[in-house]
Amino acid sequence: MAIFAGMHVVLTLPGIAAFILSMGMAVDANVIIFERLKEELKSGKTLRSAIDSGFKRAFVAILDSNVTTLLAAAVLFYFGTGPIKSFAVALSIGILTSMFTAITFTRWMLHNTASTGIKNSKLYGA
Repeated sequence: MAIFAGMHVVLTLPGIAAFILSMGMAVDANVIIFERLKEELKSGKTLRSAIDSGFKRAFVAILDSNVTTLLAAAVLFYFGTGPIKSFAVALSIGILTSMFTAITFTRWMLHNTASTGIKNSKLYGA
């Protein structure tokens, strides 16, 4: 929302729909990351190595889904008019933002949590 406000974007109904879709994609990315983290913890890895391995395994799936969605948004922008173009722009902004936060911010938060001494694997779902 801060990026939309900074760009002075007027949120129309297609823009709101794109924002909601972007939020869903962001949640999906975090679910994939945490599921891979749980798999790595269940295989017996330490917390730090499970975080790194989980992110490496999740990155491929997240990148694939986001690139596919960005390609669809590019096609909508190229062939669409009016509200379709605004949907494509809002979707692209949301997807790029959610991918950035899923890859950088979530990893940073997990590493900070792991460095605080909270190493109980049950807290991470394993």
